[in-house]
Amino acid sequence: MVLPVHRTVPWGTVGAAGAAGLLLAALTRTGATAEGLSLYLLRAAILAFAVGLAFLLDDPARHTTAAVPTPRPVRVALRVALAVPAAAAWWTVALLLVPPGARPPVGDITLEAGAAFVLAMTGAAAAVRFSEVTRPGLPAAVGLLATAVLAMLFWPGRWALFVTVEDERWAAAHDRWGMVLAGAVILGAVCAMEPVRRRIRL
Repeated sequence: MVLPVHRTVPWGTVGAAGAAGLLLAALTRTGATAEGLSLYLLRAAILAFAVGLAFLLDDPARHTTAAVPTPRPVRVALRVALAVPAAAAWWTVALLLVPPGARPPVGDITLEAGAAFVLAMTGAAAAVRFSEVTRPGLPAAVGLLATAVLAMLFWPGRWALFVTVEDERWAAAHDRWGMVLAGAVILGAVCAMEPVRRRIRL
């Protein structure tokens, strides 16, 4: 079961997004100005890789595999399990690319990364759960990018998420990131269930 699933995962798309993200992280080493922007560049890198993860559930043979005995939640879990080591390795490299003196608190920024990655896959799972699409990656990626931009522009300051390390709201913001991550995990688990079947009209 693992090998067939592994062959259907769009590793090329995930890899391209990961490479773009690492390039953004590497920009933090290009000078003092870039170091000062390290948090923003690292967040951009996270978003780039998350966009790639949104394509993780793309499966052109979805309607064929729906008939196999293995339940959809198991197939989704296998795809996620295959991606976890790659995501962990990518994140480790991304962090190491940022100069130590310019690196934001690792635990907190890792929480942001985890939330973004899970949100991306949850968006794809929701597209599968509530539609008949076989390639949910594109709408999930567009939704993720739109959500990120809108959140940065219009999210209320008292519930701020995207704050700087020096901001006194940093700790509170990451409490909220923890809630975002937990909510995304729960929603993702629900959306990983078998898609809604259209009722047959009599």
